Amino acid sequence: MKYAVLGTGMVGRAIASRLVELGHETMMGSRSADGGAEWADAAGDLASAGTFAEAAGFGELVFNCTAGSGAVEAVTSAADALAVKVLIDVTNPIDASGDAPTLFTGIDDSLGERVQAAVPSARVVKALNTINADVMTHPGIVPGEHVCFVCGDDEDAKRTAVELLGEFGWPPERVIDCGDLTGARATEAYLLIWLKMWGAIGSARWNIAIERGTG
Repeated sequence: MKYAVLGTGMVGRAIASRLVELGHETMMGSRSADGGAEWADAAGDLASAGTFAEAAGFGELVFNCTAGSGAVEAVTSAADALAVKVLIDVTNPIDASGDAPTLFTGIDDSLGERVQAAVPSARVVKALNTINADVMTHPGIVPGEHVCFVCGDDEDAKRTAVELLGEFGWPPERVIDCGDLTGARATEAYLLIWLKMWGAIGSARWNIAIERGTG
């Protein structure tokens, strides 16, 4: 399968590099056609770069790894190419303009839902947005049975996402389905806890595990 990754930042590069490592043709998309060229040159023959629209047209499955503030604009610019495709949205609605980080969405809204509204024919799955980029793509660097979350309105799209997460190293029993896309309201809000924990423990390479009680 061919993949597209929208976004050239740390998350986009980590996911695109992992896909190439796994043997998949991958195009990195950005606002300008040469925005991902440096990554593509370094990543090898399976890697290429283009605009958001070109990458979305290339990929059979697309990751949205853009900055939260530009997430809707990015997918809107590639809307025609995203029709009916699985779009894994890894973005977070972070607003770092004040003294403490907050979200630019409300309690009855999420960036995942805004992305879906911008490209209604795409099949959006929210995933991986609660985890550091290195842990997203190589979960084994954190010991234990830690988990990741998915949510989305299309059950087949979620199954496809879970299968791909398995390639990254996430067994299905460690992928928690949070239901429809309104679940993104919760997983995105978790970012505020994640940022506090990062500061408290001094490392971004951590994650949470679900420990079930008896009875």
